[in-house]
Amino acid sequence: MIILAATPIGNLGDASSRLREALAEASVIAAEDTRTTTRLLRSLGIANRPRLIALHEHNEAERAAELVELARDTDVLVLSDAGMPAISDPGYAVVTAAVAAGVEVSALPGPSAVLTALAVSGLPTDRFAFEGFLPRKAGDRRKAFESLAAERRTMVFFESPHRLAESLRDLAAILGADRRVVVARELTKLYEEVRRGTAAELAEWAEGGVKGELVIVVAGAAAASASLDDGIGRVLELVAEGKRLRDAAAEVSSITGLSRRALYEGALAAKHGTARP
Repeated sequence: MIILAATPIGNLGDASSRLREALAEASVIAAEDTRTTTRLLRSLGIANRPRLIALHEHNEAERAAELVELARDTDVLVLSDAGMPAISDPGYAVVTAAVAAGVEVSALPGPSAVLTALAVSGLPTDRFAFEGFLPRKAGDRRKAFESLAAERRTMVFFESPHRLAESLRDLAAILGADRRVVVARELTKLYEEVRRGTAAELAEWAEGGVKGELVIVVAGAAAASASLDDGIGRVLELVAEGKRLRDAAAEVSSITGLSRRALYEGALAAKHGTARP
């Protein structure tokens, strides 16, 4: 079978007894970085030296079929560098290929940066949306935030240290400077830090430079306090003042929690004197 195995996200003490046993017995391991897996085996004092197959974002589509065929005859352990495979890490293509081929898939649960950050954030945990890594390009990142302006669930993102300040500035501009945000840094490691505040406060903090592995947790939008008609009216006012329709819809959406698309389409229909879709 294919076995997805969660590895420590920082503290080696979080390696479960099931993970240790699987690593000690595995004959084949598909690893995001074989060097990282070799260090993990050594650090855990595991003498087993299984066959290691590189499985990363650049070759997963091609390697999936090979791993599934191997899994017909032996267990194939799938590891990412940290946390659970297939969650913003290689593994998804292997799982879908295995399911399609009728090969069993199982998991050894364990550490997860997403759930750990969410749990310690102090933000609502009953409903949440994991959005993975934020887009690298500024324009794409802003569009991503615009599409989430009305999202009521707590949102979880991954981000790299050198883009954190810029991403938090975009977040503050689009989702609102007062939106509650938490940045969890170096989770489970020696210098673990959890920063809580508004988007504007954390954007200012990040300007000084931040290092380490990062997770951003963002409070969902508040319930809309304005009607859609009121929101469309405000969009049209902003357009009359010179703003582009798309930008005006995004701004009103971030303030009211109303759907950006509904505001845009409603204002567009109003401008042309047609009924809203």
